[in-house]
Amino acid sequence: MHEIEAKTILSARNGMNVYRGCTHGCIYCDSRSTCYQMDHEFEDVAVKRNAPELLEDALRRKRRRCMIGTGSMCDPYLPLERETRLTRRCLEVIDRHGFGVSILTKSDLLLRDLDLLESINSKAKAVVCTTLTTFDEDLCRILEPHVCTTEQRAKMLRTCREHGIHTGVWLCPILPFLNDTEENLRGLLDQCFAAGVEVIVNFGMGVTLRDGDRQYFYKQLDRHFPGMKERYIRAFGNAYQCPSPNAAKLSAIFREACRARGVICEPKEAMAYLMEFEDRQAGEQLHLF
Repeated sequence: MHEIEAKTILSARNGMNVYRGCTHGCIYCDSRSTCYQMDHEFEDVAVKRNAPELLEDALRRKRRRCMIGTGSMCDPYLPLERETRLTRRCLEVIDRHGFGVSILTKSDLLLRDLDLLESINSKAKAVVCTTLTTFDEDLCRILEPHVCTTEQRAKMLRTCREHGIHTGVWLCPILPFLNDTEENLRGLLDQCFAAGVEVIVNFGMGVTLRDGDRQYFYKQLDRHFPGMKERYIRAFGNAYQCPSPNAAKLSAIFREACRARGVICEPKEAMAYLMEFEDRQAGEQLHLF
């Protein structure tokens, strides 16, 4: 890791990344793509040491409160967060100014900050999401080697729900020829439903691959699944979108199961839910955009 002095902290859509880079080691990570123009090794995480101060200034300038999102590019609960506590300090700022927060993380370190999430949720809205890819824990340790297992993440969501925090799951990627089976999908959905999630985000049964991401992914396929890289090349070439051959069947199962449980699953509706700000003190719901 190395520290940097950031110039800004919020994107145009109120997204926040306290870190840049990651040590989770997920073999499919899109954030490795060269289009993001990272000027350092991906595992040498850049730590934005002035993130809380930048956020304080940004929220003070906001005319209207809204949801602040974090985790879409870099996990806010990397192991180094135990020492830096930057994410926690940013949550304190969000709480103090009465904004909402939507977090995406693969780490149950988030539970350390449950007190702040409850406080935020009492005034506005706090949503905790995690990514789930496989019900097979052995496969999980290959696809996502340095993070919590699927069961640990599901337990984190259950704990959040017990404390009144909204929860959701990003069901992706569903990797062709690896985890794109009905058995895996139903196993993941059972985990989601048992955890009481309110929303599941899925933009299609497959994976996207770009320059930078593709090379790392193929290297890991060679390491763990000999011959699989060649299968991908034959099926998809250099395409950005790599849909599962089982996509139609899996999508139908997904939608039917979610609707039967009353879980939001349509992409547009799911994203709207995650971005919708609630002012609990005024009894109002306001959209981010």
